[in-house]
Amino acid sequence: MATLPDGRAVPPAYADERPMLMSWLDFHRATLALKCEGLDDRQVRTASVALSEMTLLGLVQHAAEVERNWFRRIFGGKDLPPVYAGEGREDGFALVTGRGRGAVAPLDLVHMIEEYARHNGHADLLREGIVGVTGS
Repeated sequence: MATLPDGRAVPPAYADERPMLMSWLDFHRATLALKCEGLDDRQVRTASVALSEMTLLGLVQHAAEVERNWFRRIFGGKDLPPVYAGEGREDGFALVTGRGRGAVAPLDLVHMIEEYARHNGHADLLREGIVGVTGS
């Protein structure tokens, strides 16, 4: 499998549906991790702008919360409490003290790929505000 200079695996140009979708989901997961790479605890907790609570760590928590909700609650039928969401903030973006692959359908994977792709754009802006560059 081909990789980018930063180590992320390049999704195949042609593959069966499920392997293709899983490779894109893995690519976007790795991209979000890359946006956080090399930053210290204070930096990943730095808000994007003064009135926002959005941080890189908040994006990671949100992604984990959405995966748990989408894969395990909605499509897995599990009655699980939120891990990072709470206190009226069901999106999981707000930092809270304190992942999942199952039998998922292609539609589930498309939604998660879209979710990561959108928030990786936010992660670019956050990282640029912290260190002056977006990363890869």
